[in-house]
Amino acid sequence: MKTIDFKISPPKNISILALGPESAGNFSVYDKGKIFLSGDFGDLLEEKNFAKFKKEVLGFLRKNKIKPKAILTDLHPLYKTTVWGEELAEKFSAQHIKIQHHLAHIFSAIGEKEPSAVSRQPSASLGSKTSKRVGIACDGTGYGLDGKIWGGECFELSAVGYQLSAERIGHLENQVLIGGDLAIKEPARMLISVLAKFLGKGDVYKFVKKHYTRNQFELLYNQMKQGFNCQETSSTGRVLDAVSVLLGFSGNERKYKHEPIDLLEKNSANPYRDLKPKITEITPTAKNAQKGHKNLLSPKIVSFFILETTPLFEYLVKNLNKDKQRLAATAQLYLAEGLYQIISDFQFPVSNKNMNGKCPIFFSGGLANNKIMSDFFASKGAIMNKKIPRGDAGLSFGQIVYYLSANLH
Repeated sequence: MKTIDFKISPPKNISILALGPESAGNFSVYDKGKIFLSGDFGDLLEEKNFAKFKKEVLGFLRKNKIKPKAILTDLHPLYKTTVWGEELAEKFSAQHIKIQHHLAHIFSAIGEKEPSAVSRQPSASLGSKTSKRVGIACDGTGYGLDGKIWGGECFELSAVGYQLSAERIGHLENQVLIGGDLAIKEPARMLISVLAKFLGKGDVYKFVKKHYTRNQFELLYNQMKQGFNCQETSSTGRVLDAVSVLLGFSGNERKYKHEPIDLLEKNSANPYRDLKPKITEITPTAKNAQKGHKNLLSPKIVSFFILETTPLFEYLVKNLNKDKQRLAATAQLYLAEGLYQIISDFQFPVSNKNMNGKCPIFFSGGLANNKIMSDFFASKGAIMNKKIPRGDAGLSFGQIVYYLSANLH
């Protein structure tokens, strides 16, 4: 277990257990001004990993005589950690609080860099009445407050009195996962749905015929048109998976987590500079405004911004005769530049090098490990995790930091 001193002001005599995500199992415990963070147990869908995970959690609580008053889990209702969290909450007569995946990512970076932000003193960062932060989270899969799959997100974090407010202010364009989770295992499914937005069916097939027979393609295409077993996603990971398949760096399978993206990054060269991010502004009405999550978000009806990813694929298709390694880098940079543009040009005066009343930027999630994207955000002064894992292996830490910041106890 990694031990992190995490004293908040004023101190709170409460013990908290956070059970993290599912794909990279980890847990954290807050007790007496310290956060204890476990290692990575691997994919908890594997029963042996989940059994070891549960044994370690209960063993740590028993050994240290800790009875948690709050059990924190991911928002996804079907995660094993979420279901078990409900059982533990009943066992310990504790609160069960579900925390949105990407907010936990961002707060893992906030908690590492600015533990003083988690405070009730007027002079403290997120505890003060005037504080504001912006966060960007990029990863593969995270259950969203609207029931869709998120993964390329921009948030405004501010204090309303001494209560945290977190607003989703932008995200990547929603694309369709044909077959839901099967599109993660077969990234050409995602490619089909994106290409179908600007190409005819016959032309779409030309780009995936090495992966599917004509009959297989017809079934997938019809499934997409009918919306049967399809999900919308703003995932950065799924976009880059599809780019990797389109450019020929990845096949239509994922032998290990992040394989298509790893191959895309490995084969990247100097990007082209003639593609500018396309961003659409949307002003929600009261009827279609993003719904909040009780005790976690305080949503307002405000404009938010969509970074269009379909134009990226139009550009790639048009320029496939060019250097594919440069195209690979162009795609990754397009996403980074576009998300930064949302929080800077459209929304906030952001800066980390010279605060002077400006909003600091936090960048986290699995794709914060991508060199092209992380180098870009570093050049803009963004704060990223250095000690706590940026991906799901550090999520339980972020869950605790968010809970403490949100003043829910």
